[in-house]
Amino acid sequence: MSMRAQQMTSNAARRSVPGFFLAVGVACLVAATVGGHLALGLVTFGIMAVCSLALVLLGRRSETYQRLTEKAPDERFARIGGLAWAGTGIVLTLGHLGAFIGELASGRSGDPYFWFVATAAITYISFVALLSRRTLEAIASNGTELRQSPDEGPYPPPSTGPSGDLAA
Repeated sequence: MSMRAQQMTSNAARRSVPGFFLAVGVACLVAATVGGHLALGLVTFGIMAVCSLALVLLGRRSETYQRLTEKAPDERFARIGGLAWAGTGIVLTLGHLGAFIGELASGRSGDPYFWFVATAAITYISFVALLSRRTLEAIASNGTELRQSPDEGPYPPPSTGPSGDLAA
């Protein structure tokens, strides 16, 4: 792919994130208006528009934001993005868990917070099972033996050099 095509793809990715925030703001405005809460819809749209504008401005100046929105970010920025999503999931799950407990303490059923927490728990367990299976399959397909000692974990043994020393 030419440098020009890569730059256009990267620019499109940088614009898609603020565009998504703006689209969510419009959807919230429409939903709140239909529900009879125009003021809440305007506030929500305003918050999302400010977030969108902040991302557009970050896209011009922040190397971190530019690297995170590349089509294929390097390993460091891919890890930063993954950890940011994981942190977001933790915060949202804890918020919903707190709301669920608060609803129960108030004598209500806990809906819809129960479903958010249950979905988060099921998703977490599913991803742990899927990713651990894929990791073990990848190790096995490389032809490396797994260490059997429970305190060493399911990782291939370290490689050694010709003299038996650990390879650097």
